[in-house]
Amino acid sequence: MKVAFDHEKYLKVQKEKIEERIKKFDNKLYLEFGGKLFDDLHASRVLPGFKPDAKIELLKQFKDELEVIFCINANDIEKNKIRADYGISYEQDLLRLIEKMQKLNILISGVAINMYTGQKGVEKLAKSLKKKNIIPYLFEPIAGYPNDVQKIFSKDGFGKNPYIKTTKKLVVITAPGPNSGKLATCLSQMYHENKNGIRAGYAKYETFPVWNLGLLHPVNVAYEAATVDLGDINMIDPFHMQQYNVEAVNYNRDISTFPILKNMLNEIMGKNIYNSPTDMGVNMIKDCIIDDEVAKDAGCQEIIRRYYSTICDMKKGTTSQEVVDRICALMTKLNLNKEDRRIVEPTIKASEKKKANVVAIKLKDGKIITGKESKLLSASSAMLINSLKQLAGIPDKEYLLSPEVLEGIFKTKQKISYRKNYYLNIQEVLITLSICSRESKSIEKAIEQLEKLERIRSTLFIHSYK
Repeated sequence: MKVAFDHEKYLKVQKEKIEERIKKFDNKLYLEFGGKLFDDLHASRVLPGFKPDAKIELLKQFKDELEVIFCINANDIEKNKIRADYGISYEQDLLRLIEKMQKLNILISGVAINMYTGQKGVEKLAKSLKKKNIIPYLFEPIAGYPNDVQKIFSKDGFGKNPYIKTTKKLVVITAPGPNSGKLATCLSQMYHENKNGIRAGYAKYETFPVWNLGLLHPVNVAYEAATVDLGDINMIDPFHMQQYNVEAVNYNRDISTFPILKNMLNEIMGKNIYNSPTDMGVNMIKDCIIDDEVAKDAGCQEIIRRYYSTICDMKKGTTSQEVVDRICALMTKLNLNKEDRRIVEPTIKASEKKKANVVAIKLKDGKIITGKESKLLSASSAMLINSLKQLAGIPDKEYLLSPEVLEGIFKTKQKISYRKNYYLNIQEVLITLSICSRESKSIEKAIEQLEKLERIRSTLFIHSYK
């Protein structure tokens, strides 16, 4: 797999830019952190060479001068909103992220629970946080936010919000998902800081869209594809163009809210700080792209992957035709066809040849491994077994799980399962492999390859034979 991105350079230059921004204020910066702190798989897909945990690696360099405030929307807690990529709720993901941060010994100042109006689920989360020695802070909605600036900056606005005490010069505001109130939390904290005589500043850490890549660069279009359900649209930042006569790519929500945000920041700081939404960002991605053609290709592949994912969501009833139309429009912009996803054709051919459902995965060396559905194994389970063998150098003829073991589990499932298909799914295969690993060096070797598969799971493709 060709590399498009210089990971080490990124850690260096992005750190320097954040340090510059901290010095711009009274050595106190509230940094709104967009995207994922851990496991940024989207970035690693569209920028081969970008490590999924690059952001947390970067923050670890600020360890002694960093603290984190997490945000979550009380309505998301009440609705048990699910993260599609992990299949867990925002609340569960929040607790997962906190646990990871604590293991890294990064200071967590508290959790801002925004839009609180007495939701019952909040009380349960608050108890869970207190058990982890994390203080929950309840932020009620502010009438007139964000347009009524006079009221927002009064005792009935930010003045009634709790103040989360911070002591470090870099405060990262992050969340398990969008619409969690990160910006409002930043502004509220800055309001209180400035009331206390501390000229705290604000900046935004967003990976995508990349402001100094073209509007139709596949890496930026892939961001639109990733947020197609939210309706985000990449646009040329008109404020940046007017001020500097330089084209910069931003997205519709930041551009539309900038005049309001600018007024708020001016109210807090007492002077003009930023001339455009692009000015607010700290983004050195372009400077670290070492092979633009590889990045373009990876972006195109990601857009098509998102297309197939959206079609699946449509069939499951979890998205609308409007969203499908949006992703199709993005593909048309770049003259992409669904068959351009390189793993698609080999998967379909294998399915037609074997007359069975087939799952395929493309390994880092470019080899495509397939698995077909059988009486004993699901297509995904067969693909997993075949991939682990390939990565571990285990001969294809050697069984990782004996037919006798599989048959025994299959018969048990027949007796107790209500399903029509009794084959072993991936979870059951992994459990069986773990149990049998003590008795087989081959299985132990195969299990060691699981981390490699985790990193390339986005190259999966499934074809149902009809």
